[in-house]
Amino acid sequence: MYLCSVKRILIPLLIVLAFNTMTAAQRVADSAFHPWVKTVMLHPVGSELEPPVIALESGRRLALSFDLLLDQPLELEYTLRHCDAHWRPDSLEAYEFIAGFATAAITAYDFSFTTLRPYIHYRHTLPEPYSEFTHSGNYLLTVHLAGEPDSVVLTRRLWVSEQAVALGGTVGRPYDGIDIDRRQEVDALVDPGQMPLNPQYLTLIAQQNGRLDNQRALAFAGYDRGRLAYRQRPQNIFEAGNNYRFFDAANLRSPMYNIARIEEYGGEYYAILRPDEDRSRKPYIVETTLQGGMKVNAWDRRNPLLEAEYVWVNFSLPMAQPYLDGSVHIVGALTDWQLDERSRMEYNPTYRAYTARLLLKQGYYAYQLLFLPSGSAVGTTARLEGNHRLAPNRYTLCLYQRLPSDRADRLLAVSTVNAP
Repeated sequence: MYLCSVKRILIPLLIVLAFNTMTAAQRVADSAFHPWVKTVMLHPVGSELEPPVIALESGRRLALSFDLLLDQPLELEYTLRHCDAHWRPDSLEAYEFIAGFATAAITAYDFSFTTLRPYIHYRHTLPEPYSEFTHSGNYLLTVHLAGEPDSVVLTRRLWVSEQAVALGGTVGRPYDGIDIDRRQEVDALVDPGQMPLNPQYLTLIAQQNGRLDNQRALAFAGYDRGRLAYRQRPQNIFEAGNNYRFFDAANLRSPMYNIARIEEYGGEYYAILRPDEDRSRKPYIVETTLQGGMKVNAWDRRNPLLEAEYVWVNFSLPMAQPYLDGSVHIVGALTDWQLDERSRMEYNPTYRAYTARLLLKQGYYAYQLLFLPSGSAVGTTARLEGNHRLAPNRYTLCLYQRLPSDRADRLLAVSTVNAP
């Protein structure tokens, strides 16, 4: 009875959101389509902090987990769909990219216990037993209500690579000599080995950390001793940014890193972070963070996945006046790397500060404050974070091929290069 009523509430809203987000002409992204969906993680089995990349025919699996802030479980399924190099769903049918099941039920879940706010923790490993990907490329994982493929609950992107060629990269100062202390240039070399490659049919995508807004295709620059070179072009240059800000909410009894105080009232936990600051004119300080990642943890609980509390985390950025030419966003895994309303900070004239509040599971979180100029889809670190060439960014390079006879893009190789 409860499940039916939940479906009647969810389905109309989710269908609209799903169609608005997943039309064939638009790029797809990591998204949660309901405020009850929390702490979504997708990673290779045994490698919690790694991106969801597996090699074709490697036998490796991906671990999916998420929480629903509900009292009763929902019947859920997932569906896989193939996408092109720019994350637009293509026309491949399931039998063309997987040997086995592209849709399956998610049946493993557990109820939280000893927590103030109840939730249900779902987990699943994919692809299914005796199923294997047969086509490389970008994939969209869609979790939806059972029997209702349009009632999307969440989406996650994953990569299946052939690792058919050697793809390497370096990070250095920009070739144009401009702002060499504030920008980083990502150069790549492709060694085709015995595989014939025509640059005309290749696409090389570079992504900085987990950001989606500033990822771009690199331009082919020529050959270097038989290798394909992608270097010394404007597309290769990124704002260097800064170390990621972070906080640790693993201990609710005593405030830890960058948490000013923790309060409990009304059956909820509240963590008030130390006020953030404009770091654009601050000197660079070497720090080690997760570069926008997150890790669930609770110091006094044996099983954090089921016993960790959900906490209202309060962010603030003191500012005498609000910006009139753009908005401020909290960007990282905690907001799915999105520049949207959920990540946006609102200016509070009473406190003379930008503020935001996110409901997060206990653990460690790293983030940046990006400024999004009005009318732009690309955030900048220059306004609030500052740019320093020594910032330890991680760049992911993905090499795609699509021949005239192909119906879909192939992902020939994935490589990660760290800066500096």
